[in-house]
Amino acid sequence: MSDVNALLEKLCPEGVEYKQIKDFARSIFRGAGIKREQLCDKGIPCVRYGEIYTTYGLWFEKCVSHTSLDVISSPKWVENGDILFAVTGESVDEISKATAYVGEEKCLAGGDIVVLKHTQNAKYLSYVLDSEMLKKQKRSGKVKSKVVHASISSIEQLVVPIPPLEIQEAIVNVLDRYSDAKEKLIHELALELDARKKQYEHYRDQILSFE
Repeated sequence: MSDVNALLEKLCPEGVEYKQIKDFARSIFRGAGIKREQLCDKGIPCVRYGEIYTTYGLWFEKCVSHTSLDVISSPKWVENGDILFAVTGESVDEISKATAYVGEEKCLAGGDIVVLKHTQNAKYLSYVLDSEMLKKQKRSGKVKSKVVHASISSIEQLVVPIPPLEIQEAIVNVLDRYSDAKEKLIHELALELDARKKQYEHYRDQILSFE
């Protein structure tokens, strides 16, 4: 954190600038619908909006789904660094969940996904968009119902802190370290829990066998 604070003092002596997404977007557009029956084992990598909720974290390098260009009438392409928003969901708290695509292979965006092409650090934006500050903005004005929707307009109006790229990279490095430590701890706890479960089952079965 000291490195980040030093950069902030050096590069942002009067504070970090906040911008609406529309002010730094190169382009922003909706994906095209990709139905389940249009998926295949091999072909063009693609992302369906539900996968943003269930499969991908704050960023991803490989698509889990594939399709064929022959069945897509209006392909919408995603490239390295693009941010993908899921704009249909079942929860106000999760609507407009975002993930950054950091892979090298071009892929297709399915329906109910909004793609943001921009000029910032993709992983930095993904971290910011997952913060409580941005979640509050994404929830604003949404009504709880069976299906919740967001729009390109509502995403464009989100206000994001935009420090210089050097600071964005430094922040990503810090948060990556915390994220890695968290994942390591989760893995270690899972192993410990599994060991305790087996230990419990062993003694339970031994005691109840009355041998």
